[in-house]
Amino acid sequence: HDAHVAMLLGSARILQEHRDELKGTVVLVFQPAEEGGGGAKKMIDDGAVENIEAIFGVHVADVVPIGVVASRPGPVMAGSGFFEAVISGKGGHAALPHHTIDPILAASNVIVSLQQLVSREADPLDSQVVTVGKFQGGGAFNVIPDSVTIGGTFRAFLKESFNQLKQRIEEVIVSQASVQRCNAVVDFLDKDRPFFPPTINSAGLHDFFVKVASEMVGPKNVRDKQPLMGAEDFAFYADAIPATYYYFLGMYNETRGPQAPHHSPYFTINEDALPYGAALQASLAARYLLEHQPPTTGKAKAHDEL
Repeated sequence: HDAHVAMLLGSARILQEHRDELKGTVVLVFQPAEEGGGGAKKMIDDGAVENIEAIFGVHVADVVPIGVVASRPGPVMAGSGFFEAVISGKGGHAALPHHTIDPILAASNVIVSLQQLVSREADPLDSQVVTVGKFQGGGAFNVIPDSVTIGGTFRAFLKESFNQLKQRIEEVIVSQASVQRCNAVVDFLDKDRPFFPPTINSAGLHDFFVKVASEMVGPKNVRDKQPLMGAEDFAFYADAIPATYYYFLGMYNETRGPQAPHHSPYFTINEDALPYGAALQASLAARYLLEHQPPTTGKAKAHDEL
């Protein structure tokens, strides 16, 4: 996120130096709360992107070589949602399990069953993922707890698949818990963590992006990117802006040694990538305005404002 802010500040400097040459207005979006908070939606609700015709977003990529950009038309990142469930039983001593209703066993069966939603119910050609990343219960080796909390994410590219996963996750958790005589309450946390829709790149902007990027980094350094099951709240901008485009900027340099992945505590930014991102974002904005000027009639003077 620091890299993204730094690149946008760099773009701002470039655009400021050429402001008299711009054929319209450029809005720089410094957005908070991308990681689960849905900051893009808040920016839209506050009117930050009103009257915008097109928007470009960039994300650094630890596996893409330095000087290379990658993207694709259509779906580029999946939609995602969160879920959390509290599975309640009856606690007791580990030596007397027959006097308890074990929520740990119930939660274990729930997790195994959730994995079958994708492997047995989803079309293999329709990418979906369900991951349980949270399991909290108990605090002593010899005590069966009263309850267990599990949580995770679910992801899909199609709205129908996403809604089906959401429905089945709740059904599986509640029903599997009941098999072990436990109760379960499921919360999809959508009030605090809104569901992210899939990120879809406009086909027309893809052609424009390839043209501009090829002129800057060379055609061989503009590559196709396979869709990712990760999610991005940049997708919300599609509800407010006619044309949206999201791409990845390489920062991997083999001479620097292994690159730790995103979200790793050992992740570091290759700052050599920052000038590429700053220059390309500025170029995309300036060229878009140049090539999408509104037609003028008669001898009326064209205005610079959108």
